Amino acid sequence: MFEENKKSKAYIIGGGIASLSTAVYLIKDGKMKGENIIIFDESKNIGGSLDAQKDSSLGGYVMRGVRMFEEKAYTSTLDLMSKIPSLTSKNKTLKEEFVDFNKKNQTYSQSRLIKNGKAINTKPLGLGIKDRFYLLKLLFCSESNLENMEIKDFFTPPFFESNFWYEFCTVFSFQPWHGLIEFRRYFIRFIKDFPSIDTLETIEITPYNQYESLILPIVDWLKKQKVEFKTDTKVVDLSFDIKKDKKTVNHIYYFQDGEKKEIAIDKDDYVFITLGSMTADSSFGSMTKAPELNSQDKSASWNLWEKISKNNPNFGQPKVFNSHINKSKWISFTLTFKEPVFCDLIKKFINEKVNNFGGLSIVDSNWLMSVVVSYNPYFIDQPESINIAWGYGLYPDKEGNFVKKKMSECNGEEILTELIYHLGFENKKEKIIESAICIPCMMPYITSQFLPRKAGDRPDVVPKNFINMAFLGQYCEIPKDVVFTVEYSVRSAQIAVYSLLKLNKKSAPIYKGTHHIKVLYGALKTLFR
Repeated sequence: MFEENKKSKAYIIGGGIASLSTAVYLIKDGKMKGENIIIFDESKNIGGSLDAQKDSSLGGYVMRGVRMFEEKAYTSTLDLMSKIPSLTSKNKTLKEEFVDFNKKNQTYSQSRLIKNGKAINTKPLGLGIKDRFYLLKLLFCSESNLENMEIKDFFTPPFFESNFWYEFCTVFSFQPWHGLIEFRRYFIRFIKDFPSIDTLETIEITPYNQYESLILPIVDWLKKQKVEFKTDTKVVDLSFDIKKDKKTVNHIYYFQDGEKKEIAIDKDDYVFITLGSMTADSSFGSMTKAPELNSQDKSASWNLWEKISKNNPNFGQPKVFNSHINKSKWISFTLTFKEPVFCDLIKKFINEKVNNFGGLSIVDSNWLMSVVVSYNPYFIDQPESINIAWGYGLYPDKEGNFVKKKMSECNGEEILTELIYHLGFENKKEKIIESAICIPCMMPYITSQFLPRKAGDRPDVVPKNFINMAFLGQYCEIPKDVVFTVEYSVRSAQIAVYSLLKLNKKSAPIYKGTHHIKVLYGALKTLFR
């Protein structure tokens, strides 16, 4: 196998964390030469959904989302991080840097939910007897009995006004119309954190934003291994050699510099494909302009999946995930403050003994807004005088409480104004706005992986009888794991590489909190508080 992989080539479609992880595992565990690996990405920048940068054209920092981590639950991610040296901590791996940072920097939200500009008591979950029973019942349900069901099909209407729901949906971005299967997986996967759902103290973070703490070091390492990156390149089709019990990809077709090209795949080569994208067709606004909703011209990742799945039923059903934008979109916003006015005011909600607070959510907001003030520095080049916050609204098509417009129609100043009034900072409104740059971002597919589904809608990582092709990312099926996480993408890479290369290795084990009596007791006790 060692000698074979020295000759083999790997073609990886997509430039996100799943693809980058695949390249790492091919080199580290598959003993493949870096110079025999090519990564294609339609964007000019590698990193996929893990992007964070200073945008000089918009005048502030921009990030479409922030990511949470947890050492026990993110076993695949920590395994990946153990293989890559840090760019900022000398003689440390990314894992060592991450663990050391979180020993010194604890997360704690003392004001988890806000109403009428004040923190409310979130200790009682506010669940009725029926919904407590339904949560317990859900643990014993089979996924086959939950296919295509929405969360609201299972629980009573008061469930969606409970502290538990507000805490759960705002930290994970669930909506009542999302799939019950995904909700169940999350509840089981993070059941050990149930007792701290009101404080988020088990959440861990990277030393800087995830682009600089994770993507940049991996890309730097891969380039040193001579991996080739073909950016600004759209893969538009694949062709297959299909026999009864042996199926292969034999050609890749792509556009680069306006020219259509193709690559013939040899018998010892491998093809890895990232399906879909939750941040595809994102659109940024500004302080004076609302972001646009782009949904007509889907990204290459969605188009490729749609094309290859037409004649291959075991490739999944992309339209289940990309055809319900009203149920999968929301708006995030990045705040850059040149003066400390806003951050000084928000300190009344924050426990100043911790470096990172888990954020607060405004339950009486028509948009259901949440906001997190980042620790400093969140960017490597961030000046001491600059403060950054990030937030999002789960209901972008509802009219604001104070700004009488849909969030989707609001520019950055209007979104910030709505936030200011909800937090009770209106007396300082002018000073805050003068010192701020608020950049909103519309994301049509951001929670599309949560939409109701059935078995087969997400394809297996390695489709049946394929010997040289695997799928990666958020839209392939990994039993018992939770989508919308870095962990899911990294695990898909492990499974893909170990399976196709027939390595005697297994992906990192999924944490199973329900196998621990202490965890179950803690969850049960919390359920009735």
